[in-house]
Amino acid sequence: MFFVAIGFSQSENKAVVDSLFREDQFYVSISYNFLQKTPDNFNQYSFSTGLSAGFLRDFPISENRHWAIAPGIGYSFNDLKQTIDLSSITNNPDFELVKSRILLHYIDVPIEIRWRNASPESHKFWRIYGGFMASYLINGKFKYDGDIGSGTENINDLLNKFQYATYLTFGFNTWNAYIHYGLNPFFDKDKTATENNVTTLKIGLMFYVL
Repeated sequence: MFFVAIGFSQSENKAVVDSLFREDQFYVSISYNFLQKTPDNFNQYSFSTGLSAGFLRDFPISENRHWAIAPGIGYSFNDLKQTIDLSSITNNPDFELVKSRILLHYIDVPIEIRWRNASPESHKFWRIYGGFMASYLINGKFKYDGDIGSGTENINDLLNKFQYATYLTFGFNTWNAYIHYGLNPFFDKDKTATENNVTTLKIGLMFYVL
């Protein structure tokens, strides 16, 4: 008589917990630009868009990794729709400006102080991030429409090459409020007159991705 013994062994596949996890490495934001310190007879119209995207390197600084610092680099675009007159064509006394847009492209260098109640098991958590950002102007253009024509002009020479701002993001999981406050004017005060104090307050949404 022969006996055949068959044994079964079962092993459980357990998720590996990463105790050295990092959070929120990539970001994308969309916001509205509220222009501040504007000249007389100034009006904004439509939606003055602010867009940004970039990468932040997360460096946890507490044992539970709830606190971190995050330097990074990114790109931002601002479409300021308003009635500021910067066009050379307005030297023509017959030209009347109807509306205009200032299109600004920047390279951004942000750094954040971060708090979040994240854990290795879940990427859904509350966060509060505060930061400082320095931005370098890549290109600035002025687009205008008037009663006798329209056009586009390069205004790099009128703009400050560097912009500085503080910002705050807070929220849960995907949806995060974003507030960005410009600290210095867009325009070089030595090259413009009434427009040289214009700054921006951006309010919108920030999205983070690992």
